[in-house]
Amino acid sequence: MATRATVATNQAATNERMNSVRKTATIEGDKHMNTNTNRQTTVIKESKMKITASNLIRWTGLSAMVAGIIFAGIQPIHPPDVLSSVTTGAWAIITPLKTAMCLLFLLGIAGLYARQVNKAGWLGLAGFLLFSLCWALELAFIFAEAFILPLLATAAPKFVEGVFGIFNGHAIETNLGALPALYALVGILYMLGGLLFGIATLRAGILPRWPAGLLAVTAAVTPAAALLPHELQRLAGMPVGLALAWLGYALWSERREQASELLPGKVSPQLSQAAAE
Repeated sequence: MATRATVATNQAATNERMNSVRKTATIEGDKHMNTNTNRQTTVIKESKMKITASNLIRWTGLSAMVAGIIFAGIQPIHPPDVLSSVTTGAWAIITPLKTAMCLLFLLGIAGLYARQVNKAGWLGLAGFLLFSLCWALELAFIFAEAFILPLLATAAPKFVEGVFGIFNGHAIETNLGALPALYALVGILYMLGGLLFGIATLRAGILPRWPAGLLAVTAAVTPAAALLPHELQRLAGMPVGLALAWLGYALWSERREQASELLPGKVSPQLSQAAAE
């Protein structure tokens, strides 16, 4: 009887130890699974962040494409820069459209530069800054065209005619302060910025070379276009719009994997191993 009791006691102790080992193994397994799950979740979140950033860059390409199409398309139909045009329906439609175009250009140029920032070098940075500043200043002038000049057409017609004199290169009878100098600066920035940005894009070799070369060449011949009548000067701007629209389309239509190559930061080896597991 004592022997049976001893055997029963030993068996109970053995079963208790086995149950304890099983519980410990279960807890450790749960911890390991939770760790792997957390690591995989981190990998997924980081991957989603990268895809989102690359999509933002690609969508700026769409901004450049739309802005370029607007810039090229409005040149043949733009109303004359004269006092009588300010109160027309065409002016009320085209000038706000040009305002949106400038904003889209600022976004698009930023995206084009971001796509090739690793290879564009200092030349690309200089072109990006100059070209962006050009469109930022142009935005101020176009905003005035769209929303200020129509209000002053009756109250201050001399002022409106003076502003158009800046655009057309005619004699200005009204004192406009620093506006003529600022508008001249816009032209210089347009030429230098487009030239440097086009050359940097051409050298980087990430975006298509043909529109990059077209941008550089048309920006370089801008001073020659200044010799033409103002109406023909507008037509000379069409190739620039087409070049930027082409570059924007190339960026927007890129594969996501290509667009994500320039994003800073990579998944650590530990996270990559966790994803593999």
